[in-house]
Amino acid sequence: MEEKKVMTHVTKGLLVSLILIVLGIVAHFAGIENQSWYRWLPLIILFVAIIWACVNYSTQMNNQVTFGNLFAHGFKMSAVITVILILWSVLSITLIFPEIKEKAIETARQQMEDAGKMNDSQIEQALDVTRRFFMVFVIGFTLLGTLIVGAIASLIGAAVAKKKPVNPLDQMSM
Repeated sequence: MEEKKVMTHVTKGLLVSLILIVLGIVAHFAGIENQSWYRWLPLIILFVAIIWACVNYSTQMNNQVTFGNLFAHGFKMSAVITVILILWSVLSITLIFPEIKEKAIETARQQMEDAGKMNDSQIEQALDVTRRFFMVFVIGFTLLGTLIVGAIASLIGAAVAKKKPVNPLDQMSM
């Protein structure tokens, strides 16, 4: 009998991370990374990918899984993605694309000016804080955003995937 290869949460996490990184690079070169519609795209891809991973894992295991097994698979995958995306963010902002920081600050300035709720000195003060804590904000938002989306997607994926858990009592009588 041929044994199926099971794709682990690490492999799936690496694959999804690679897709999100490539998407981010393309968006950067296309100049759309600060567009409001684009900001949702990576989260949607992450959400769908984790649900797919849970359903795929159930299929790989012949549906012999529990809700907890599926949730754990999805959440561990989101943890792998989170670590990779944080490392990529730090690397890309500090070494590869240092102009991202200034672009983001200019976008924030424009949004504050368009809102018209702050005077120039308040805007400068807010941007100064943003400059000083930019990397902390990036890491924090990546960490929280990815894990929150990952947890919700894992719950949904675990709920929609087929499950036929083996009853331990049935195994004892065999």
